[in-house]
Amino acid sequence: MADPTSSVAVLTRPYRAVLASRIRSQRSYRANFTVDLVSSLLVGIVELAEVGVLFLNVDRLGGLELTQILIVFGLADLAFSVADLAFGHCDNLPTYLRAGTLDVFYLRPQPLLLQLITSDISLRRLARAMVGLASLVTGLVLVDIDWSFAAVALLLVSALSGIATFAAMFVWAAGAQFFLIDGAEATNAFVYGGRYAASQPASVWNRPLKVVFGFFFPMAFTAYLPTVTLLGLPGTDLMPSWLGWCAPLAAAFTWAMALLAWRIGVRHYRGGGG
Repeated sequence: MADPTSSVAVLTRPYRAVLASRIRSQRSYRANFTVDLVSSLLVGIVELAEVGVLFLNVDRLGGLELTQILIVFGLADLAFSVADLAFGHCDNLPTYLRAGTLDVFYLRPQPLLLQLITSDISLRRLARAMVGLASLVTGLVLVDIDWSFAAVALLLVSALSGIATFAAMFVWAAGAQFFLIDGAEATNAFVYGGRYAASQPASVWNRPLKVVFGFFFPMAFTAYLPTVTLLGLPGTDLMPSWLGWCAPLAAAFTWAMALLAWRIGVRHYRGGGG
């Protein structure tokens, strides 16, 4: 009987080879790589500083204190940064479509989506992920949490589900580009706008935003709902706190939506020549 582990290793060898070459190419230009890391780190620090500036004028935001907001921001920023590291280059699809270079992907005997996902990796996002991790750890240390197996499980599941949700958003946006072609800004409003919304308490959103970023694009499930569940806080009228346990379901829904959009987009595509 064939060893399943060896079979998986053989199947993933082309993708691992491409990713390894991308990593080596980025690290070979050390000065440029360092600049990318520093700039990404500064962006994360500035966004975290915005949260601190808000609390210079208020004591609570959406019913949450600064230390609690740090957990929300940390979960959202860490999940988005990791997803952006592995899936963010799906934003390059409009360029491939306009130049007709996507057709080259069809010449290889691998699934088109897997080729796109493994075509690059953005190591500079590691610096931004560290900002999110630092914010999350700081918030968890400063807030009085009754640590139990359930609390640890909720935190781990929420972090993984958040990464999966944001990754699916990048795939959804890529699938939409088959119809929009030059509409990256339209999808970025939901992908990057969703990341910003996820780093804020959903309790301050108006009802339309709660519908869009709470359920259709379930950004509230990446950070806010897990946080209020972890801390035992009340949710909002449309989002009770127990929904924090449903983060995996939200991730599964987002991936189903993303894969459907990708499948429809690929079936619509007729090649660089139209």
